Amino acid sequence: MGNTVTCCVSPESSPKLPSRQPAERLEEFQTSTEVSDDNTVPYLQHISDREVPDDLALESNPSDHARASTIFLSKSQTDVRDKRKSNHINHISHKYSSCSTIFIDDSTVSQPNLKSTIKCVTLAIYYHIKNRDSDRSLDIFDEKLHPLSREPVADDYARIDPEHKLIYRFVRTLFSAAQLTAECAIVTLVYLERLLTYAEMDICPANWKRIVLGAILLASKVWDDQAVWNVDYCQILKDITVEDMNEMERQFLELLQFNINVPASVYAKYYFDLRQLADDNNLSFPLEPLNNQRAQKLEAISRLCEDKYKELSRAAMRRSFSADNLIGIRRSNAVLS
Repeated sequence: MGNTVTCCVSPESSPKLPSRQPAERLEEFQTSTEVSDDNTVPYLQHISDREVPDDLALESNPSDHARASTIFLSKSQTDVRDKRKSNHINHISHKYSSCSTIFIDDSTVSQPNLKSTIKCVTLAIYYHIKNRDSDRSLDIFDEKLHPLSREPVADDYARIDPEHKLIYRFVRTLFSAAQLTAECAIVTLVYLERLLTYAEMDICPANWKRIVLGAILLASKVWDDQAVWNVDYCQILKDITVEDMNEMERQFLELLQFNINVPASVYAKYYFDLRQLADDNNLSFPLEPLNNQRAQKLEAISRLCEDKYKELSRAAMRRSFSADNLIGIRRSNAVLS
C-alpha cells in the first residue's frame, strides 16, 4: 500500500479548541490587524490560534480516519499492564491467550491463518465488552427481545460478561459455515467500532451477539467474493428469521449513516493494531497485510457498495428490506484509483 501504511502510526488529531462568539472573533480580528503609528508590521494571527473546523472533530473516529487510535487497543491496555506485572513475578514459558485457555497454532507468511485472525478479532471484542464504560444499547440488538435461538435467554444474560472462547466459537461458526476470509474479520471489527462510535452505544452482554452478527453480515457482503445471502445465515442460525435479519441489517446501516467505505489506510491501522494486541497477549497473527491490489479492491468495492446501499434505502418503501442483491455488483468492473 506504499506510503499509505505510514499514516497508521501518526499521532491523533489535534484537539478542538474552545469555540468563541462571532463578536469576540470580529473584535480580535480588528485588534490584530491594527497598524501602529510607526508603520510596524501588523500582528497576524498564528494558525494554532484559529478555530479548528467542525469537520476535523470527526477525525477522532478510528473507523474513518487512520490518525485516530483504535478503541479496542486502548481498552486492552489496562489488562495488558496487569498481565505484564504478573508475568514478571511469575514467569510463564508457554504461550497463552488472555483467558489462559486458548492455545494458538503458528501462521505462515504465504498462508495467513484464518483461525488466528478470528482469535485476535474476538479478543478485541472481548476487551470491548469487559472494559466498556456503560451499557448503552438499542432494542434491535437486545438478545432478549430478538433471540437467536429458541432456547430461553437466562435471566442474568445482561450481567455476565462472555468469555473470550465463547465469542470465538460464535464468530468461528459463522465464518466457517459462510466460508468467509481473514480480511472479512478485520473489516467486521472496523464496522463494529464505527457502529459504537456513530450510535454512541456500548457492546455488552445483552447485545454482543447481534452486533457482531450484523457487522459480519455487512462485511461479508462488502468484501468477500463468496455470495452470502441473509437466508444463508438463517441456515446457520436456524431459529432466526429472514425478516429479523433484514430489519437488523437496515437499522445497522442507518446507524452507520450508510458509511461502509473502508480506506486502505484504516484497514492497515486495524491490521497493525491487531498485531500489537496479539503480541501483547502472546497470540500469533498473520504476517502478511493487504497488498496494493487488494487494498485498491477494498476501497473500490466499499465505495460502490455504499452508493448501492443508499439507492436501495431510497427505493425501499416497506419497513424492512434486504440488500442481498447488492452482491451482484462485486462481479462488475470497479475503477481502481
